[in-house]
Amino acid sequence: MRITVLSGLVAAAGFLLWQAAPGHAQVMPDNLSKPQYSAPKNSIPEPVDQPYPGTMELVVDARDNKQGIFKITQSIPVVKPGRMTLLYPEWLPGNHAPRGEIEKLSGLQIFAGDKKLQWVRDDVDVYAFHIDVPEGIDEIVAAFEFVSATTSTQGRIVMAPAMLNLRWHQVSLYPAGYYVRQIPVQATAIYPNGWQAATSLRATKREGSSFFYKTVDYDTLVDSPVFAGKFFQTYRLSRRAHLNIVADDAKYLKPTKSQIAKHSKLVREAEALFGSHPYDRYDFLLALTEEMGGIGLEHHRSSENGVNREYFTEWDKGPGRRNLLPHEIVHSWNGKYRRPVGMWTPDFRQPMRDNLLWVYEGQTQFWGYVLGARSGLYTKQDTLDAIAAIAAGMDQRVGRQWRPLIDTTHDPIVAARRPKPWSSWQRQEDYYNEGLLIWLEADGIIRRESGGKKSLENFARRFFKGKNGDYGVITYDRAAVISALNAVQPYDWVNFIAERVDQTSQEAPKNGLALGGYKLVYNATRSEFISANDKRRQHMDLSHSIGMVMSDKGIVKSVVWGGPAFQAGLKSGLTVTAVNGKAYTPDTMTQAIEENRGKTKKIEIFAKNDDQYSNFMVDYSGGLRYPHLEKIIADETAGEDDQTEGGIDRLLKPKTK
Repeated sequence: MRITVLSGLVAAAGFLLWQAAPGHAQVMPDNLSKPQYSAPKNSIPEPVDQPYPGTMELVVDARDNKQGIFKITQSIPVVKPGRMTLLYPEWLPGNHAPRGEIEKLSGLQIFAGDKKLQWVRDDVDVYAFHIDVPEGIDEIVAAFEFVSATTSTQGRIVMAPAMLNLRWHQVSLYPAGYYVRQIPVQATAIYPNGWQAATSLRATKREGSSFFYKTVDYDTLVDSPVFAGKFFQTYRLSRRAHLNIVADDAKYLKPTKSQIAKHSKLVREAEALFGSHPYDRYDFLLALTEEMGGIGLEHHRSSENGVNREYFTEWDKGPGRRNLLPHEIVHSWNGKYRRPVGMWTPDFRQPMRDNLLWVYEGQTQFWGYVLGARSGLYTKQDTLDAIAAIAAGMDQRVGRQWRPLIDTTHDPIVAARRPKPWSSWQRQEDYYNEGLLIWLEADGIIRRESGGKKSLENFARRFFKGKNGDYGVITYDRAAVISALNAVQPYDWVNFIAERVDQTSQEAPKNGLALGGYKLVYNATRSEFISANDKRRQHMDLSHSIGMVMSDKGIVKSVVWGGPAFQAGLKSGLTVTAVNGKAYTPDTMTQAIEENRGKTKKIEIFAKNDDQYSNFMVDYSGGLRYPHLEKIIADETAGEDDQTEGGIDRLLKPKTK
C-alpha cells in the first residue's frame, strides 16, 4: 500500500516537471536577481606537531555547587604579537561527535596585563575566538565561567549537592595551530571544603581545598576528568588500579569485601585477556547518584561511571549497571590505545570519522560482557540472558532492510542521541550490540576452523596488546583488523565483515549463538535480567509480543515498526488508560496479552494523546514472549548432564584466580 502511494506521488511529480518547460527543465527566470556565492576564508591555523612555547596555567574554582557555576582563570603564553586564536573543545573523544557545550561558556574576558583585549568569535567556527595581541605581550589571561546545567533539560548535570564531575574540556581554552599533545598545561582545582577528589592526574601538592596537579599535555588533561564529593571512598584493586566512589549519601557507601573483590578480579581478568596494561595507573570514577547526571565514558587511564545509588546496597536484586565498568576498562585497550585512524585527531577541532565503531564499541561491548561474567560482576546466567535480550532486540531493528550497520556508526553525529519516533525503523547506535553479535560469530568461526585451538582471545591479545604503561595511541583501519584476524585464523574475513557491516539484511547476525552452543527461544517468563532492566528503566518491555515498550505510568515509549501495535496505529507518546475495558495497570496489560493467547479476537487498547482519546484494536494472539538462550544438545539422545561445553560456555569461564 505505501509503495503504491509513493509510486503515484513520484509519477505525479514527474508529470508536473515535464509540463513545466520544454526540455523537461525549470530554471530561474532571467529577470530575477541572482547572487554569487562567496566562500568563507579559513582564518584558523591548522595544527602542527611541534612544541608550544610555554605552559598554560589553568585555575578552576569548583566551589559553587549550589548554582552549578565553575569560575575559570587561564593564563596562556603568547607566541608572537598579532592575531591569536583560542579554541574551545568541540569534537570530544569518547563522544564520537561534536558535543562541546560552547553555549555554556559565559562571561569571557581576555586581558594582557591590566589591559582588556577585544575578542571576536569566528563567523564560521563558533568554537574559535580571535584576539589581536599587542607588541611586548608574552602572556594573556582568559577569565570566564562554565555555567553547567541546573536541570536535565539543559544537558547533563555535573554539579550536585554532594558531588561534582570536573571535565577539563568544559572549563578550558587552547591555542589553535598546535597538536594538543604538544601544549603543556598545569591545572589547579578548588573544591568545596571537606571534599575529596579522584582523577588519573597526580596532585603535586594540596593547600586546603586547592589541588595543584602535575603539568601534563593538554590532550592528557582533557582525558583525565575528576569526580569529587563529600561522601567519598577509595579502594585499591591492584598495584595499578583504584575504585574511587562518590555517593549522594554516606549510607550508599557500603560495599562488601566480596563486592570489592569482584571489581579487583575485573582488573586481573582484563589484563590477562589482553596480556598488557596500557596505563601506569587506572582509576574507576564511580558515582552512586540520582542527583548528578548519569554517564559511562572511557578514558585511557580512567573512566567516568554514573550508576544508581543502590549499586552496592541492592546488589542481590539483579545485575543492574554492573556491565558498565567492564565495558569502560576494555576501552583502555580498544578505543584508547588502539584507535580507529579516523577517530584520532591532532586537536579537538578536526572532525572524527566513526565508520569503525563496530570495532571500537562493538568489540568492547563483546569483551565487556565476557569480563563481567569472568569477574563475577555478572553471573553466567545473567550474561546468557543479556545476550538473548541483545540478539532478540537486534532482530527488531527492521531498519536493517534499508540502513546497513556501517551507516549507524554515523548516528552519534546524525542524531546526537536525541529521541526517535520509530527507532526500530530509523535504527540507532546499533554498532554496540550488533557489533557484539558479529564478534561472537567471529569467535565461533575461529573456534570451529581451528578445531577449538584458537578463539577471538588470540585476536584480542595480538591486536590490542602493547607496551605496559604506554598510554599513547596506535591507530588502525579495517585492513589491519582483517589482517590480524587472518593471522589468527585464515578465513574469508573480507566478505564476512562486508556482509554483516556494509550490506542491508533481513535479520540480525545470530550465527554466533549456534556456533557457541546455544539457540534463541521465547517463552512467557521474563528472565531476571529483563525484570531487573525493566525495573531500573521503570518500564515494561512488550516489544517481543504486541511490539511496544511502555513506562510504568502507561506512556508508550516506543513501538516496533511493522509489529502488531504499529499495525493498530499506536505510536510513542500516547498514554494508555484502559485495556479490554479495564483501567490500565501493568498487570491488566500483561493479563490481556496472555489471556488472548491462541484466540482470534483483538486486544482493545484505549489511549489518549493530549486531550484526544482513541481506541486501538491490536491483532495479536501469541501471548507474552521473552527471549532466552537454550543450550543445544550435541547428541539429541543425551541427557541434560551429558551436554558438551560450547564455545560460549568456554568464553565466559574465568582465566584467573
